[in-house]
Amino acid sequence: MDERSRVLLKTLIERYIADGQPVGSRTLSRASGLELSAATIRNVMADLEDMGLIASPHTSAGRIPTPLGYRMFVDAMLTARQQAQAGDIEQVLQRQIDTAPPQQVMSRAAQLMSSLSHFVGVVLAPKRTGVFRHIEFLRLSEHRILLIIVSPEGDVQNRVLHWPHPASQSELNAATNYLNSHFSGMSFEQVAEELGGEVENLRAELVALMQAGVEVGSQAMSETQDQVVIAGQQQLLGVGDLATNLDKLRQLFDLFEQKVQLLKLMDASARADGVRIYIGGESEAVPFAELSVITAPFAADGKVVGTLGVIGPTRMAYDRVIQIVDITSKLVGNALSQR
Repeated sequence: MDERSRVLLKTLIERYIADGQPVGSRTLSRASGLELSAATIRNVMADLEDMGLIASPHTSAGRIPTPLGYRMFVDAMLTARQQAQAGDIEQVLQRQIDTAPPQQVMSRAAQLMSSLSHFVGVVLAPKRTGVFRHIEFLRLSEHRILLIIVSPEGDVQNRVLHWPHPASQSELNAATNYLNSHFSGMSFEQVAEELGGEVENLRAELVALMQAGVEVGSQAMSETQDQVVIAGQQQLLGVGDLATNLDKLRQLFDLFEQKVQLLKLMDASARADGVRIYIGGESEAVPFAELSVITAPFAADGKVVGTLGVIGPTRMAYDRVIQIVDITSKLVGNALSQR
């Protein structure tokens, strides 16, 4: 592709992203800054269409980008917005993420990406390590005990433990104090091993209660692994062809509801180096020609622990959304490393 074709393609895509209307030769002539005749521009557009980079809607003489055209635009023509704009985005994100309680960092990040991009924000939360900071037994009735588990990040899990032996609150307090004083900061697997060696030193019923609590706590942590946080699904109700295609909307919201495919996409993106961009159905997880996905991994203490991103229409301001995703990934990583 020669330079003239590159300029016209870039101009066409930028105009379409800005206006959402098919772009004609007259608009291209004014916006591109090239001194070309209308006939020359029409010839170049015909060549770009033959290459599969643009298409002509039946209802208009103008052209619109194809997913292949967007791919070339993103890979070879995209220029970042001014650094001042990136600084503004970073200030908004940093102020909100830094002040979020530990257990709300993921949901806050998803909401912010959705708010700033006007599309869908997605976060694959870090896998839990099975480590607890605090555990507590509370008596509900003669045979029902409430187990409260607090993770190092401040997340709280509650589970009801059905216990065959009557236990007073003082006995439950003894189990609580023993576990917290001896094992706080350890994984449930480690605690289970350690408790096995304590049977001779403690009353059998107390050890059995703690062992049951450790088992339930371990299950509670494993059930919440690979959590996908999604914000702003309703933003896609106004996206182009999706808004009038009920079948596609149903498939898309099934995707958000089931989350299995999103897990695969976000997990694969975690192994990437930096921002990844999937355009117009390039990802099997989001197989919609009208949508693009921009993702980036985030790290805590030098180790990648999750992935986040934005799902939006192919007609998006890629430079801005890339900045939103990239900056958010760095700030979330910093927040997790400091806590």
